[in-house]
Amino acid sequence: MKSYKSVWDAIESSPSAAASMKAKSQLMRALDKTVREWGVSQKAAADRLGLSQPRLNDLLRGKIEKFSLDTLFDLAGRSGLKVSLALRKAA
Repeated sequence: MKSYKSVWDAIESSPSAAASMKAKSQLMRALDKTVREWGVSQKAAADRLGLSQPRLNDLLRGKIEKFSLDTLFDLAGRSGLKVSLALRKAA
């Protein structure tokens, strides 16, 4: 039986697709945590992020397919998160 380091490695068709999904999921988890820590209504959080309330709901429900990496990077900045990127050679 083959083992994987990540669920994304198991289900995505290529290493690059898996890497993209890993980054998206990490950003979405951080945004979800940040928004919940604000302790405000979804409407107030959506306004703060420049989103509609249904779009924020998609984010909080983890609908990863509805968000690009660019959008998630922008939302992270709007939420006050500092994003850094680490690159290394593939094994």
